[in-house]
Amino acid sequence: MDEHYIYIVKCSDDTLYTGYTTDLEKRLAVHNAGKGAKYTKNRLPVTRIYSEQHPTKSEAMKREYAIKQLTRNEKLKLIKEAAHEYALSGRNTHRQP
Repeated sequence: MDEHYIYIVKCSDDTLYTGYTTDLEKRLAVHNAGKGAKYTKNRLPVTRIYSEQHPTKSEAMKREYAIKQLTRNEKLKLIKEAAHEYALSGRNTHRQP
């Protein structure tokens, strides 16, 4: 079974980038090698600050689109709420929708 993730990284200029991947660690390494998205190439290094796991690529892509429509403040609120949930649960690092 494939794993499908959406993620948000914080760039060196304090901007946020949202993307999709099937391998979080590999994708982060690709971004930081300057071979990821055009947006992140000149904003290195990037740090993953949020991720969600989804059962299908279709669901992950829909969620990625929805997150990309959010304002920066809405994204920061999403990240803060997920961090709070994680702190309370003590479970895995990926948010399950």
